[in-house]
Amino acid sequence: MATRVFGSPAAAVADITSGASLAVGGFGLCGIPDALIQALVDSGVDNLEVFSNNCGVDDHGLGLLLNEGRVRRVTASYVGENKEFARQYLSGELEVELTPQGTLAERMRAGGTGIPAFFTPAGVGTPVADGGLPWRYDAEGKIAVASPPKEIRVFEGKRFVMERGISADFALVHAIKGDTAGNLIFEKTAMNFNPLAAMAGKITIAQVEELVDAGEIDPGQIHLPGVFVQRLVETGAQDKRIEKRTVRTAGAA
Repeated sequence: MATRVFGSPAAAVADITSGASLAVGGFGLCGIPDALIQALVDSGVDNLEVFSNNCGVDDHGLGLLLNEGRVRRVTASYVGENKEFARQYLSGELEVELTPQGTLAERMRAGGTGIPAFFTPAGVGTPVADGGLPWRYDAEGKIAVASPPKEIRVFEGKRFVMERGISADFALVHAIKGDTAGNLIFEKTAMNFNPLAAMAGKITIAQVEELVDAGEIDPGQIHLPGVFVQRLVETGAQDKRIEKRTVRTAGAA
């Protein structure tokens, strides 16, 4: 599928329908595809399944979809900065599969490269492997849906747990620069989950701060090749929000 350039985030996500699954790049508020997420909020889609390291904060990023009850299930590794995420999970409104961060990253990469499953030592001997993690609570705070046990195998005397690759209907990512062939460059720590999420999407949509013609990016500088990207939209510079600002008292050492 050739890479297509869209004139607006709304046009780029127009065919994402209710019930779709989404792999979303970013970490906290770093490198999140905020313009694409806002376009989804405006479109009214709901019943979404999301694969992402976390769900932003209460008033930004994926937190905007959560606040409106548009997300039915999340696979993530971190909840802490989003109070609404925690509230919905503990009240039984949201199904959540918590997974080790490195495992989540590798599940996205595996799904994007056609690997259906892999074995990892992370989680062996814990409920991650043995099952019983609460995926969904009921209204009384009891476990309504628990994680199933996973396959364990022994390699060279060590136990490993099988984890499945992630493949999503769509992926939403943010890049500082891209070309019309879909090749992307990510800025510093925005490398986090963006390349992996992009690989996991059957249709990957990238918002880029700067869009240039194919051939203008040095091939040696490309972080993600255009083979993984189907749609592009130029959004300009991203609002660089700080997730948790910490400052010292004036005059302190």
